[in-house]
Amino acid sequence: MSDAKSIIITGAGAGIGKACALKFLEAGWKVGLVGRQPGPLEAVADGHKGALVLPGDVAQEMQVEQIFNRAAAEWGHIDTLFNNAGVSVMGATIDEISVADWRRCMDINVTGSFICARAAFKRMRAQDPQGGRIINNGSVSADVPRWGSAPYTASKHAVTGLTRSISLDGRPFNIACGQINIGNALTDMAEAMTKGVPQADGSIAVEPVMDVRHVADAVLHMAELPLEANVQFMTVMATNMPYIGRG
Repeated sequence: MSDAKSIIITGAGAGIGKACALKFLEAGWKVGLVGRQPGPLEAVADGHKGALVLPGDVAQEMQVEQIFNRAAAEWGHIDTLFNNAGVSVMGATIDEISVADWRRCMDINVTGSFICARAAFKRMRAQDPQGGRIINNGSVSADVPRWGSAPYTASKHAVTGLTRSISLDGRPFNIACGQINIGNALTDMAEAMTKGVPQADGSIAVEPVMDVRHVADAVLHMAELPLEANVQFMTVMATNMPYIGRG
């Protein structure tokens, strides 16, 4: 286990984060499980020697610093960050969305991603051997909006800008940064897709979904590349979901 590669996964207690954490643990990685509630993280870690439970709020700088300090002390080297933690806002037109909901979405999806990437970058730059990889969860909403999704879509467009900037800034320090844009992976968050969700034309329609394990496979592929190679952007989605020409 001492020679195993390491990854910190935010939002690791459920959904995509949980699926990815289990995939990396099964592949022999050391995995730092980050989330606000310790219980779900401990459930994911149960029976896995490579798991490190790291409770904390990604939007709180001091908590994130403590998380990364503990991981660095435990492992000696941080190879990868999967910036996965995020929230959505219930569908509504912009005039019906509260400023509080907008701020909460931005605080977690954008500021949280920035704080975690900042902490990872700082340690990857300073460690020996220098370098590492940051993978951001962008969502297909980083490209095209779903109806009534102004806060979420804006936040994911911001993540794309963050990804591009980190990719550029990381070059001198052997730090790679890529983004995975995910569409309709079947998690608790996407359960509504199987029952019918609003479309741009005002109708309600059931949307195709895919097994979340395909996302975990894709993230593992991105993480296992040597640092001389990088998946800059990847879209993995349910084949027939309304994405190309959405609406």
